[in-house]
Amino acid sequence: MNVKTANAIDSYVGARIRLRRQLLGMSQERLAEQIGVTFQQVQKYEKGINRIGASRLQRIAEVLHTSPSFFFEQENSEPLTLQGLDLSANMDPVAEFLRTKEGLVLNRAFLKIADSNIRETVIALVKAMAQAESRGLTLGASVADITLPLGE
Repeated sequence: MNVKTANAIDSYVGARIRLRRQLLGMSQERLAEQIGVTFQQVQKYEKGINRIGASRLQRIAEVLHTSPSFFFEQENSEPLTLQGLDLSANMDPVAEFLRTKEGLVLNRAFLKIADSNIRETVIALVKAMAQAESRGLTLGASVADITLPLGE
């Protein structure tokens, strides 16, 4: 039995498609509809199981409002290479965070905040919570135990 395995580059491109689709809040069904395939086909593209032809990749880029080169970029916008393609070890921490459900939800909510002062306060709050956790404080700590460094 010949089981298909994902090629490293196909998997990377698929992961970038998934990342961009999720950042836009688009479902697999909607993307599939826009590019003329089934949502199962989109799933296979995102997992790297099925390769994507050039014209289809161009259409995906148009639907996702980006350039085809976006799907091949690594850290620092370098072209994709096989060297160091271990996705878990070399993933940009921001990209890795945005691949999580929490990262996407937080990113979408944060982008909806128009007031820069509120954005700064949210950043300060998150920094303070991380600092408190690193000092061994639990979520049950009182607000007085956590200082908000607004100037950072």
